[in-house]
Amino acid sequence: MTTHPRRHTEDWLAYFASSGHPAPRPLAAGAEGTVYRLGGGTIAKVWDGRPPAGLDLVSRVQADIARHPLPFATPRILGSEERDGVLVTYERELPGVPLRDDSARTPPPRDLSASETEALLTVVRGLASVPGSPAMRQLTVQGDDRPLWEGHTRFPDALAALVERAARRNGDALAAAVPGLAPVVERTAAALRALPGTPVTAIHGDLVPPNIHVDGAGRPVAVLDFGFFTTVGDPAFEAAVTAAVWDMYGPHAEHHTAELTGLFAAALGHDTEVMALYRTAYALCTYDLFGTDGTDGHFRWCAALLNRDAVTGSRDA
Repeated sequence: MTTHPRRHTEDWLAYFASSGHPAPRPLAAGAEGTVYRLGGGTIAKVWDGRPPAGLDLVSRVQADIARHPLPFATPRILGSEERDGVLVTYERELPGVPLRDDSARTPPPRDLSASETEALLTVVRGLASVPGSPAMRQLTVQGDDRPLWEGHTRFPDALAALVERAARRNGDALAAAVPGLAPVVERTAAALRALPGTPVTAIHGDLVPPNIHVDGAGRPVAVLDFGFFTTVGDPAFEAAVTAAVWDMYGPHAEHHTAELTGLFAAALGHDTEVMALYRTAYALCTYDLFGTDGTDGHFRWCAALLNRDAVTGSRDA
């Protein structure tokens, strides 16, 4: 996740106060911008990064998700405006509090609680119940230059093409950190294309701890911050990525990935080898989204995952 630049914060607070919201305050910072609480059940999202690919499309995707009964709330856009060329969306405020802090700031303990893993399973299972829609197929994931599904009829083929495009974006920087990069890219794309087609569902793509809100009993009541890798695809991709990004930086990160992978495989019937393949694809698609000079934690995390893949060799999923 990124943080919204501090110099923008006071300016936006003053703007919202002058626009009739007497007590605005910063609420959260995500991959796409900063969220402010305005009061009255409304929030404002200032799009600091890639704006949504058309508010109409985003609204249709939100409506497609909300149309299906879920045990948690999801975002809905209420209105929008532009200020000095910056998009601001006004949305309903979602309930609850983050399940836990981001692992970069507060690493989770080695033993995840039963309530935490159950909340994760509820969210992953719930999103997997939402059928993919035409609007979802028109979404572009962050960092790419076209809708993920453009020119494709199967998710594995669309993802394989994205892997190849993303590896070309800043491939020299990634290759410096991953000496075996070229064969990893080649066999990952080939393994993806060899996967059978599966029914596709809504994919959030960024179920990090702050994006799941819970109530006082630890039950998930809201899922927020769609957009980073939101698309329609194999629900095993969502499970695989969630297992990996839930704890990216803590001392027990690999243990948690293995634990959650096993949980999702047992409860949802996903193949662990396919999940491992999807994690490699995710690293190849997102490695450069926050920097490539080696100082960015996400880049280092992706490089480490890919280096492990280079050692273990191809996965004939």
